[in-house]
Amino acid sequence: MSDSKFDILIVGVGGQGVLLASEIISQVAMDAGLDIKKSEVHGMSQRGGVVSSHVKIAEKVYSPVINHGQADVMISFEQAEGLRAADWLKKDGLAVVSRTRLVPAIVTSSKDFSYPDDPISDLQKKVKRMIPVDADSIALELGNPRLVNTILLGVLSNYTPFGKDQWIEAIKKRVKPKFVDINLTALDRGRKITLETAGAAE
Repeated sequence: MSDSKFDILIVGVGGQGVLLASEIISQVAMDAGLDIKKSEVHGMSQRGGVVSSHVKIAEKVYSPVINHGQADVMISFEQAEGLRAADWLKKDGLAVVSRTRLVPAIVTSSKDFSYPDDPISDLQKKVKRMIPVDADSIALELGNPRLVNTILLGVLSNYTPFGKDQWIEAIKKRVKPKFVDINLTALDRGRKITLETAGAAE
């Protein structure tokens, strides 16, 4: 990613906080004086369906939709959804993927879809730069399973031009006050996970 232009694709399952994550990213970029546009697909989000968000950041953004194969970063809150969206990444793009395993409703209700045996291994064959994250385990350790999104944002933050303080301020603006402190802890835990430490104990 350049310092002022990058495209981020966020994918997951309804209820995982995909849309909040896109709002926090957007807030960071806006606070830095950059233009930002979002495009969201909510399909059956209340029933565990697939949810995705395109976040485009630049000095000036003209379209809210990322072109296929042009995402600089993909954040996936669910491993199979990450595998399904892998082709949206640039060849040298970065995938930040939670090891979370949630079978979306589209899989259970259709004979045309089946859940892969090992999405993480399949992803590693398709993506050159990937950080698998045991986000569920970290979130449970912190006492709130809904922190997966902020943990992954912490990982992402290491690969953006925005400093830690900018991410902290964005979280304070976008997260309900009573949940700010725990989300800041989750952000910090995520920031300790990098390409270099991926695969090591988290």
